[in-house]
Amino acid sequence: MSGIVIVGAGQAAASMAAKLRGLGYDGAISVLGAEPVPPYQRPPLSKAYLLGEMAVERLTLRADTWWAENDVSLHLNTTVTAIDPSARVVTLSDGDSLDYIELALCTGATPKRLPAAIGGALGNVFTVRNLADVDAMRALFVAGKRLVVIGGGYIGLEAAAVARKLGLEVTLIEAAPRILGRVACAQTADAIRALHRAHGVEIIEGVGLTQLTGDAQVTGAELQDGRKIAADFVVVGIGVTPDDEIARAAGLDCENGIAVDLQGRTSDPHIWAAGDCASFPMADGRLRLESVGNAIDMGELVAQNMLSAGCDYSPKPWFWSDQFDAKLQIAGLNAGYDEVIARNGEGQSFWYFRAGQLIAVDALSDARAYMIGKRLIEGGKPVTPAQVADPDTDLKALLK
Repeated sequence: MSGIVIVGAGQAAASMAAKLRGLGYDGAISVLGAEPVPPYQRPPLSKAYLLGEMAVERLTLRADTWWAENDVSLHLNTTVTAIDPSARVVTLSDGDSLDYIELALCTGATPKRLPAAIGGALGNVFTVRNLADVDAMRALFVAGKRLVVIGGGYIGLEAAAVARKLGLEVTLIEAAPRILGRVACAQTADAIRALHRAHGVEIIEGVGLTQLTGDAQVTGAELQDGRKIAADFVVVGIGVTPDDEIARAAGLDCENGIAVDLQGRTSDPHIWAAGDCASFPMADGRLRLESVGNAIDMGELVAQNMLSAGCDYSPKPWFWSDQFDAKLQIAGLNAGYDEVIARNGEGQSFWYFRAGQLIAVDALSDARAYMIGKRLIEGGKPVTPAQVADPDTDLKALLK
């Protein structure tokens, strides 16, 4: 039955389906998910869920009854093997097919893995992306076990923090000169590094991995400087790639993911994309955001535009990461910053400027700085580096 087909069953897909019904769309909606479980939150997987502080039932985005009550057909364990844009038909992994009036690709991203040639295929080598990934490694998070983390981004650092809280021995290896090199300033990295080392995490920076060792299962890691580190298991957090394979096969334009216009439309007028898999135009080129906020906002925007709203996307980026008992909250995008101002308040905050304009804030255990910074950025309020640097400046007064 023709209607709207949504490929993927993550945050963007769930938000899109709910928005469509909220806007009064009464046609057929089909959501196709590769996993055996209904849509759920991914960020807690490497935080509260891995730590054992959040039950699996609390991860779900919608009650199990919501899908039927809102007449949304949820297909689990289902992937799309082909898209025929001219016929407006998708072929499913079970051999069935669905036709569509509008198609949305919310396929997310796939974690990068270490090559098999250096041990990436050994047993007990994990990535962190979905529920099955975390369920597969949870039993190993036991006091006294030895964990090696490859990659000093947020995912790797979160896994390291959880492991130390549970009493594991943890070594984190980052080949780049410092942790968080692609996503945060040196000051933020310094604060996070100090936090981890204070909790007993060994952080090795500027040294690459030569190989993981072991026969069937990993037993250790050999580094380029000759060091050998014993490991009971390894978590790899070296980034993700947008899942755009099905879009490429269908002939859609792809550039840093599935290329969409500001309304979320791909190079085919009846195919849309949202979330981690989609890149959209900005002044400095195409941008792809990997965050819950972006998935929700893009998913809802596409729902509106499928119903002819004609709205352009204006992203308001925000992110967060739990590191031990500290919360790092991020507002804005720091690309191209040329100055960083550190400020002390409830915790620490780091304010990014480009050509004198505030573009982003990292707030570590400082919710007030985060909220003020977020509002200043989104409102385009004038604030100078000197004002932020002055401890006597009441930043909240600048919001007026």
